[in-house]
Amino acid sequence: MAGSQIERALSLLESLTADPGGMPMQTLADQLQIPKSATHRMLAELIRLGYVRQDPQSSRYQLSTKLVALGFRYLANSGADVVQPVLDRLAEETGELVRLGVIDGERLTWIAKSQGARGGLRYDPDMGRDAPLSSTASGHAWLASMSDAEALARVAQQAPVDPAELGPNAPRSEAALLERLHLAREHGYAWVVESSAVGMAAMAAIVRHPRNHHAIGVLSIAGPSARLGEARMHQLAPRLLEASEELSQASQASELFS
Repeated sequence: MAGSQIERALSLLESLTADPGGMPMQTLADQLQIPKSATHRMLAELIRLGYVRQDPQSSRYQLSTKLVALGFRYLANSGADVVQPVLDRLAEETGELVRLGVIDGERLTWIAKSQGARGGLRYDPDMGRDAPLSSTASGHAWLASMSDAEALARVAQQAPVDPAELGPNAPRSEAALLERLHLAREHGYAWVVESSAVGMAAMAAIVRHPRNHHAIGVLSIAGPSARLGEARMHQLAPRLLEASEELSQASQASELFS
């Protein structure tokens, strides 16, 4: 791409930050003062790359959360952002692994963490991988923010996990999964025990955009089920919800959410 084309593409992305509800192509073309055909080509390329999406009902163009994911990953690695202190505090208070996943289109990816366990049993999986939606607390928390039909469709789009890799309490049917989602909606958070893995437990809550309240991420606490039993998770729930709200409000300090 020529320099002017790069500038136009960046200007287009900046224009889209002004309206979370999306913008018509003609409006973007007028703002950028370029032909509609050139605007269409840029939007098509940005959609292909995952930075923009088009609403199928309104035909308006919107930013995806890919920029959010990239920004969170950079900030988390730098250790100097508004997110990491919240994770560190929650990990210190609970003594367990705390993770933040960001929602990027059809994916929920773990991108930041803080390990509260200083010894004994520890659960510390690799960052940067997608959360299996049907068996993890993070997946259940996100799915619970949708309708049942949307949740089942989202699970169907994800590559299935080998049942042999799951825990004994993993939902094995749509009905079992929906039961977990209904509980998550009732309580405001999701929890699983020996679902995604044998001997492990986790709980999770949605992080929402501070203005439009759309789900932008998931905050979770995970650890060995021998230590993080169901009763203890319910005791920790108020702190998890407080931290997820804190992340929501703190996101206003980042231009990623502007």
